[in-house]
Amino acid sequence: MNGLTVRWSLADAPDGVEEELASYVAGTSHARFSAMEGLHLKVWRCVPGEWFEGCYVFDTDEERAAFQAEFTENAATVPGSQMVGSPPILIEACEIVAIAEGGAGFRAAARF
Repeated sequence: MNGLTVRWSLADAPDGVEEELASYVAGTSHARFSAMEGLHLKVWRCVPGEWFEGCYVFDTDEERAAFQAEFTENAATVPGSQMVGSPPILIEACEIVAIAEGGAGFRAAARF
């Protein structure tokens, strides 16, 4: 499987940006990626004051590469970059070795 990680630094981001990002994910981004063809899953992660990240798992390398190329071209102007005040510090393709669904099951939600 084909992964992609996109990470923004929050070190110099405005105060309260974590809440703004979480609200954007819940109100807009979650629905967009829930319906994306070729995407198995996306996880949004955050360490407040340090970084905000999107982790993507695509079905094929071609789908990942196409998304990565388009995203990279527009990285400085995507909503996350506008909220944080800077473009991503990392856009990195990777290979997903395995995914396990634990005993608690998988739960998709726009916000936890």
